[in-house]
Amino acid sequence: MAQASRRWRNLGIAAGAATATLFAAFDLYQWVSAYAADHFHNDFTFYFAAARIGWNHGWSSIYDLTMQQAELNAMGSGITVAELARYISPPPVAWLALPLTALPYPVAYWTWSVLLLVALGLTWLWAAPGAGRARVIYVLAAVGWLPVIYGLQLGQPGLFVAAGVAGSYALLRADRKMWAGVALGALALKPQLAFLLPLALLAAREGRAFAGSVIGLGALVLLSAIALGPGGIGAYLDRLNFASNVPVNRELTLGVRSAEIFIAAWTVIIANRLRHRGAGWVYACALVGGMLATPYAHLDDLAMLGLAAWLVLRSDAPRWAWVYILAAVIAIEGEPIWGPIPVIASEVGGLALLSLAAVRSRAGLSLPQIDARPLELRPKQ
Repeated sequence: MAQASRRWRNLGIAAGAATATLFAAFDLYQWVSAYAADHFHNDFTFYFAAARIGWNHGWSSIYDLTMQQAELNAMGSGITVAELARYISPPPVAWLALPLTALPYPVAYWTWSVLLLVALGLTWLWAAPGAGRARVIYVLAAVGWLPVIYGLQLGQPGLFVAAGVAGSYALLRADRKMWAGVALGALALKPQLAFLLPLALLAAREGRAFAGSVIGLGALVLLSAIALGPGGIGAYLDRLNFASNVPVNRELTLGVRSAEIFIAAWTVIIANRLRHRGAGWVYACALVGGMLATPYAHLDDLAMLGLAAWLVLRSDAPRWAWVYILAAVIAIEGEPIWGPIPVIASEVGGLALLSLAAVRSRAGLSLPQIDARPLELRPKQ
């Protein structure tokens, strides 16, 4: 019996590895092909341009659309500033790109891409479930998943945020709570990806981690405000207000402000209830609820749901969690085909299941557990 179970397990690992490898190879090919077709058709182009504007004309000018167009022209990008083609990221993104402006653009782009891949590797190291060779499947599957490869192609800083969140989780588990909060300073690069996490930590009675997040994020917000000045802050708020009214930026959101506020409040409440189940559940709850509550989301942002799935699967996840997560992964992978409704439904369902886990945890009930140890290390039945 044990030998048959081991054989099926090995076959499952082999099938998963083969599938993940094929998807990853195809996506990497698509990434290189997209870059070869148009070197500048990505978001890193705007980070690069904003960094050069900030360095040459002052950081208060980085949201000036006329200067952005002039810099894009100087780069030879052929891009015209439009509603989806402009720099609207927080200043720390431009600061992060600044050292790369000393390099030719193609070298800068691929250096940035390598840094994103390193961030993905660190996220996997700190947060992925499993053990041994089976664990490698998760990083291959991540590269082969549409939100991740799309974010890599665009040069989006989302993976830096994911690495910060995963590092925060690892530090919290290591009882380095203040530093766990400081690591959440990475949210300053793209706040909508995990904006509920500091509040979820406070609700989970991780006061030192919350204080660390206030210090880390507060320092970057203060530096940004000083660098931008009143005029730059006004321009930034104008750009954000404009972006919030662009329909494509709301396609993957609930689109109803009252519902988003309710979801945010509910997420914080269940984070408090989930604290007894461990840090992974609290972080996953904040990521799933935050993605539902955000008023602004794109396909690449959904990579944070993959991180939430990893954190649940490496915790005391019920057996059906694997099936639900696989269904959600497929729903997100096919978003360009069947649209946003299955994606939003999977997020709502995920938050509902986390809520159920919170209620059962509060009632002292246990859920069916997964023994994540390799078969040979499990006790004999």
